[in-house]
Parts: sequence; structure tokens; C-alpha cells
Amino acid sequence: KLIFVDAIAYLTGKRLCLTLDRYILVDIDDIFVGKEGTRMKVSDVEALLSTQNKLRTLVPNFTFNLGFSGKFYHTGTDEEDEGDDMLLKHRKEFWWFPHMWSHMQPHLFHNVTVLAEQMKLNKQFAVEHGIPTDLGYAVAPHHSGVYPVHTQLYEAWKSVWSIQVTSTEEYPHLRPARYRRGFIHNGIMVLPRQTCGLFTHTIFYNEYPGGSKELDKSIRGGELFLTVLLNPISIFMTHLSNYGNDRLGLYTFESLVKFVQCWTNLRLQTLPPVQLAKKYFEIFPQEKNPLWQNPCDDKRHKDIWSKEKTCDRLPKFLIVGPQKTGTTAVHFFLTMHPAVTSNFPSPSTFEEIQFFNGPNYHKGIDWYMEFFPIPSNASTDFMFEKSANYFDTEVVPKRGAALLPRAKIITVLINPADRAYSWYQHQRAHNDPVALNYTFYQVISAKSQAPQELRNLQSRCLLPGWYSTHLERWLAHYPSGQLLIVDGQELRHNPASVMDNIQKFLGVTPLFNYTQALRFDEAKGFWCQLLDGGKTKCLGKSKGRKYPEMDSSSRLFLRDFYREHNIELSKLMNRLGQPLPTWLREELQNSSWS
Repeated sequence: KLIFVDAIAYLTGKRLCLTLDRYILVDIDDIFVGKEGTRMKVSDVEALLSTQNKLRTLVPNFTFNLGFSGKFYHTGTDEEDEGDDMLLKHRKEFWWFPHMWSHMQPHLFHNVTVLAEQMKLNKQFAVEHGIPTDLGYAVAPHHSGVYPVHTQLYEAWKSVWSIQVTSTEEYPHLRPARYRRGFIHNGIMVLPRQTCGLFTHTIFYNEYPGGSKELDKSIRGGELFLTVLLNPISIFMTHLSNYGNDRLGLYTFESLVKFVQCWTNLRLQTLPPVQLAKKYFEIFPQEKNPLWQNPCDDKRHKDIWSKEKTCDRLPKFLIVGPQKTGTTAVHFFLTMHPAVTSNFPSPSTFEEIQFFNGPNYHKGIDWYMEFFPIPSNASTDFMFEKSANYFDTEVVPKRGAALLPRAKIITVLINPADRAYSWYQHQRAHNDPVALNYTFYQVISAKSQAPQELRNLQSRCLLPGWYSTHLERWLAHYPSGQLLIVDGQELRHNPASVMDNIQKFLGVTPLFNYTQALRFDEAKGFWCQLLDGGKTKCLGKSKGRKYPEMDSSSRLFLRDFYREHNIELSKLMNRLGQPLPTWLREELQNSSWS
């Protein structure tokens, strides 16, 4: 495998290779926590110091990183309590980071104040015993609350400890280990954490699972060696008990460092956690943004997720846009159905949540789920949200599929030329100075040297209409059976039929009778909800605005502009087995004659 890695680097002219620098950090969790009879004694602490000094001759400034839970100080045998004191005597020889005071899992605390109080007890213990805790690093017991994110943990960490860095083996999943990644949330850098084959119960060499040869095999070219080889930065998880008893932690890392230096040209180094995290995201800047997943799809994630939270609050389907095609009408009609519930309106983003497409995504899924009620019946209730910007925002399909892999996707398409014109008129109605100062034709035909604000408006008018391009992106992340393309022109003229198709697509029951529930309002010019007593409830004043017909020059320009995109859309819909919208058939026919 080492030869294979070198061969790839050589054959690609080092375009596909890492540098020879490898950074390692060895965390020792559960300081003071171990069961009586398994903890470190004075001689074990002396061996820890001795090995650390040896390793410093091979790895500059190598320092073991000790995670403590103060509640369990002096809870071992007399010899082990002396070992605790020995650790504190040499406390300045090590790096230290806080575990939880009582080793409790943070996701069990639902009140941030109570969680912070637990941390303050550990901090008070550190102050009383002179433990330096200025590394800005912490690790949660069992990685609880780090991922899936428990918002209270991040808030308490920052308020009590000013934490900047943590690590976990759970993002995006524990297995396979090679796929572990980092991310940044709420100002805290989360690094991938690696296992090394040592756990709380692996404390004797001759009782190592599979035999002692398995540990040696991992060190000498096996899994542990490959972890260092293939990852520029490795944070290893070990435990207090690995440094007492047969001291497997010392044996493992001394053997590993010597093997790496004997058989490779890798330059082993270390850095304190904050510097290490900054180095990590210099190497992997694309990992700064998290990719939220459904905690209920991974048993380990569900086990370390608050029982007060439920995946039932996540929506079953999304209306993704694009803007100005009739998605608001679909939303309005769907909420008439007794089994269908939309999100609570957002006060900051025009009622739409706009979670997957912008800054709100970084607030996490706890924030997202607060927009949805807990369903009375998760099987029969259908929750959804509509955010019309989702359709053409590049990151949304990937993010959506990660969190809502079984969600159904609804998009409404009208003639892209009409959509572009409607957006322009929408901006004029909102007193956009660019739309007010330029004609529609000037906007859509602007050249590359035009003012930036004009080009921006041009993009918002034209690019969402590249329907096939955006749909292919959605289909790269969702099966075709989960995508419904609604004919926006038919929606305008025959909404009851369209809504029947949507109900069947969603599988919602019972079928709601939209023929009886909708009435066309001549004054408004569109369909409204029929209420008791013959009154109607319609969309707001901003919907159904009347504006001048599009000029012929713009119509011809856009017909040519969208010709190839419309052809690709027809091919796509034929491939999906979905009927071509009326407007698309007309455009294809007009294009063939032009």
C-alpha cells in the first residue's frame, strides 16, 4: 500500500499526493475516571513521562493530552490515588482538556444552564489543583452532543471554557474510518478523531482481541500505520486504563513512531489543538461547511441524540421552486388538506425557512426542526416546507438528500421566458432601482461589461430558467421517483386536477376534493379557497399582479436563449416518463418554425 501511494504521487507528477508532514495528537480520555484496579499508579505516571521524553526526540514537542473528569479524583485504590497525585504533581508536563465533571453525556442535559454548572464544577477542580486549561479544546464523553449537534453543549463549552476546538469519530459516521471529516459549527472547529485499537477494556497485551499479534499487525503496516500514512492530521483516542496495567498506550505509540520513522520519510510533528485545527482547515478548507444528516438513520447517532428530539419533526416533502412559477399557490392549496401541515413562518426570510440554501443552514437541524410541530401521527401527517430559492441553488440538493433522503421533491415549471419577465416585474414592484432604471430587454441582453448590479439582476432573471441543468442536479441526489415536475400553466387553468396528481404523488390520504374547495375569482384573476357561506380566501395582493405584455423583441431573444435548454428539458422529461408541460410543447413547436 505504501508503494501504491508513492506510485500515484510519482505518476501524477505529485498532483495527487500529500506532503510528508504528518501531525499527531494523542488524547488520553477519562483521567481520574477508570474503575478501581485499572487505573494508573505512580510507576505508570513515571513511565508516561519517560515515554513522552523519548517520543520528543522523535516528534518535536510531543505531549500527551489529558482529558479529566474531576469528580472521580481519588476514587481508586490507595496506590491509584497516589497515581492521581503524581499526575497532578507533573501537571505542567502535559496538555490538559476538560471532559465532563461526572463523565455524563451532554446530550442528556436539556438545559444549557445545568450543563454549564457541570462544566463549572470541573473548572473549579482544575483551578484548585493548578491544572492548566487554556488549550481551547474539549472532548465530550462518548462524543455525545458533538455530532449530531446538541446546541446546548456548544453554547456551554463557549461560555464556560471558551472552547475553540473539539474532535469526534462520529462525523459523518464512525465507519468507515477513512471517511471521517471535520466541520465548523457555532465558531467551534470539529476535527475527525481516530481510534487506534485501544479501548477501556483493552488493557493487557496477552488479552488483546484476536491476540497480541493483531495489535502488532496494526502498528507495523496495518490499520494504525495506514491512518497516519493517509491522514495529514490524526487525533487518536485512548483512555486512562491504556496507560496502567500493561501500558498498551505507551507500547503502541512508541512502536508506531519508531516504525514510521524506520520505514518512511514521513516527518512526524505535533501542535496544540487550536493550531492543529487551523492547520487542518488550511489543508481541507472545503470541510468547513457541515453536511447535516438525519440522526435517526444511524443507530450510534440516535443513541447520542437527545430523547426530547424527534426526527418526526422533519418534513416529508419540499416545494423547491423556482421563484415566480406558482409555488406559493401550490403551498396555499396544500395547506387546505387536513393531513398536510406547512412550517411555521419565518419572520426574517419572507415566511420561507430558506434553510438549505444560505446562512440558516449553519444554525443546525435543531434550529430547522423548531419550524415544525410535532405531528400527532407521524405515519399519516405530512409536513412540508416551500423555499423557492432551493431549485437553482447548487448546494441544496446535496444538503437536502443528506438530511431528508426519503423526502419527495415538487417543482413547478412555467415557460422560462415568462418566469424571467415575472421576476423582473416583481423587482420593479419592490422598487429595485436596477429594474426601475432598465427595460426588460436591456436587462436580459446585457453584455459582460455591463454594471455588476445589472448583471446580478440578469442572472436572477435568466439562470433559474435553465430547468434541465438544475433538475439534473436534483436527480444526482434523489431518485427520479421522488421528483414531481408540475406544469405551472396547467396549475393556473386547472388547479384541481394538478392538486389531485400531487396528492397521489405524495401518497396522502384521504384525497381532498379540490374541485369543491376552489373557485375562480374573476376580480383577482386566479383560484381561491371557497369558504362556508360562499366567501373566498385568496392569496395576498402581491400575487396575480397585472403588468404589460412582454415586448416581442424580448420574447424572441428569450426563445433563442432558452431553445437548447428547453430541448434538454424535453429529453429529460421523456427519460423520466413524465408528460411534457403544455408550454414546453408549444415552445418546441415555435422553435422548430423560427
